[in-house]
Amino acid sequence: MEFTQISGKQVSRIGLGTWAIGGLEWGAVSDSDAVATLLSAVDRGVNLIDTAPIYGHGRAEVLLGKAIRAHGNRDAFYIATKAGLEFSQAGRAGVFADSSAARLRQELEDSLRRLGTDFIDLYQVHWPDTLVPVEETAGLLASFVSEGKVGALGVSNFSVAQMEAFRAVAPLASNQPPYNLFEREIDREILPWCAANRVAVLTYSSLCRSLLAGRLTHGMTFPEGDIRAVDPKFQEPRFTQYLNAVDRLSAFAHQRYGKTVLELAARWVLDRPGISVALWGAKRPSQLDAVAGVLGWKISDVAMVEIDQIVMESVTDPVGPEYLTPKVRE
Repeated sequence: MEFTQISGKQVSRIGLGTWAIGGLEWGAVSDSDAVATLLSAVDRGVNLIDTAPIYGHGRAEVLLGKAIRAHGNRDAFYIATKAGLEFSQAGRAGVFADSSAARLRQELEDSLRRLGTDFIDLYQVHWPDTLVPVEETAGLLASFVSEGKVGALGVSNFSVAQMEAFRAVAPLASNQPPYNLFEREIDREILPWCAANRVAVLTYSSLCRSLLAGRLTHGMTFPEGDIRAVDPKFQEPRFTQYLNAVDRLSAFAHQRYGKTVLELAARWVLDRPGISVALWGAKRPSQLDAVAGVLGWKISDVAMVEIDQIVMESVTDPVGPEYLTPKVRE
């Protein structure tokens, strides 16, 4: 395993994201499969486990707590959880950003209870709440650190201006944005700023909602409730464009490196300047088999240029992950 540091703690550069384990937006996952997947990740050297209360409405945190107890060593897990999202608000369906003080305090206590621990290694604001000043949120989270319940503070989906406002009040250890071969918005400002200010970057959607896992095929459809059913990347004509890119990237990975497209995609993220950790999700231990194939090699500068060319030629109508943005609460 390759390692880096977040606020002085050693963490694996590949992290396990638990959105899929929550079991709502990615299909059902049994408790036994979920716990086995979490334990398998640790066995493979992955110690950073990223979760959130919104994943399965708390279920992902509960299952992570079960895995920690089954393993027996809390220190083998670097727990990165989040706060600040509400599944519904005032009778309105959907997901809403909510960083009000009462909400964040309750979420911290609920997460500690579900995880079965008295300490969270990295506590992240899941999305910025436009109704609460960032400085106010940062000050409250700093008090969680002072109380000994949180080790380090991070944000997710924050702009440079929002990170600067946060850092003016409390130490900022990390930022978690979407980033993969198809979604590179953070290259413009966020990555350079994080690198210059020594803020670790944990990328979610490193495999672009499984597009880059190499398992999807032309003509596939996704059931209602699957997050990909509303993702514009998985709607025609874009879906064919992205799958054509994956086909070409797969051939390139095999010919150039003897790797799968998943291994190439994850390695690409790790080799980008300023990236600390690549997160990917799994629902079964076998979906972590590719971890070993991501480690111990690098993508050359020449290959990076060729990869860019494949993506630009194949995806003529790209779209980002904006559809994930939560609603504004009343």
